[in-house]
Amino acid sequence: MSTLSEQILGAPAGDYVDCPVDRSYVHDGTGVLTLEAWRAMQAGVLARPDRCYVLFDHIVPANNSVTAGLQQDLRMFAREHGLNFTDVGEGICHQLMGEGIALPGEIIVGADSHTCTLGAFGAFATGVGATDMAAIWAEGGTWFRVPETIAIRLHGALALPAEAKDLALTYVARLTMDGATYRALEFVGDGAATLSIYSRMTLSNLAVETGAKAGLFYADGATCRYLEGYGHHARPQQPGECCYERELHIDMSAVVPVVAVPPRVDTIRPVEEMEGLPLDQVFVGTCTNGRYEDLQRFSAMVKGKRVKVRTLIAPASRNVLARATGSGVLSDLVRSGCTILPPGCGPCLGAHQGVLGEGEVCLSTANRNFRNRMGVGGEIYLGSVSTAAASALAGALASPGAVR
Repeated sequence: MSTLSEQILGAPAGDYVDCPVDRSYVHDGTGVLTLEAWRAMQAGVLARPDRCYVLFDHIVPANNSVTAGLQQDLRMFAREHGLNFTDVGEGICHQLMGEGIALPGEIIVGADSHTCTLGAFGAFATGVGATDMAAIWAEGGTWFRVPETIAIRLHGALALPAEAKDLALTYVARLTMDGATYRALEFVGDGAATLSIYSRMTLSNLAVETGAKAGLFYADGATCRYLEGYGHHARPQQPGECCYERELHIDMSAVVPVVAVPPRVDTIRPVEEMEGLPLDQVFVGTCTNGRYEDLQRFSAMVKGKRVKVRTLIAPASRNVLARATGSGVLSDLVRSGCTILPPGCGPCLGAHQGVLGEGEVCLSTANRNFRNRMGVGGEIYLGSVSTAAASALAGALASPGAVR
């Protein structure tokens, strides 16, 4: 039986296929480059503007007049050509596409490497460069080499205080940062069903940190119930006996809170071994961990207490922010001394709203800790939301199991 990627792309691994793209999207950063390439192609018209999305999230609000001018050009283009458009404050592109837009079985292409997040919905979702995206605007489709698939076979269930981010960092460390280059990761096994949709998005998100082309879950009952909330009636996808290139087995009950040590995502250590490392900043958010359940979990740990280090919280979307406001989660975060940023990527890419200074150390719930990513000379440790909460309260790296 075919893997999920082979089913969606309609060919066996190794074949080259031309496929229509169900949905394509860019953000304010890659959208500017895509528009430049599209104009250079002199394509004239967009093939499927109703299936194209322009989502402002990376440097919003604009950090200077040059950025503002580029964004305004892209904003006007999107409106004039009838593209689906979201402006400042609506949220991160991957999160917004996951709020009732991405559907099982679709081919989704984004001009951002973490487009693989949407594989959580049973879609083949992958990132491309700006020139490829411009061609998709012009033609409505693109070509793929159907990837071989590595099965991440999950067993059991996570045991607190470990969470999906710890599991994600664990599998990245096992595969290494180039151990799945141009492969699809397929998350299967009895443990997959125990994960929430948002946890699945976290695991799919980090697939690209192993070099993978995509990271997919089969749509199941939980997926269908989630999509029903947005008015969609999806059908479950049935996994079968597939021919995988290799399998990686993970006992989820054995996963412990970990941090990725800079400058590599695949170099992890248990949090308990790193306790006491002084921090200058804690950042909670991004397409990896900025969803409501993340903010709620962080809030529950810090409520009634006071953070001891500057702590920045960026909701992944306006819907997340609104829900956090209505439930009281946002109020608890503010009272605990956290700073709330607009929905979007925030300081993740080191452009604004929390850039690190030389020698500063940040614990982030993001997905990359490369050298100089959040500021020249800054160091980034990646961890879970619970680890971030415990560390914010301690002012240093701390185990979430120690919070009472």
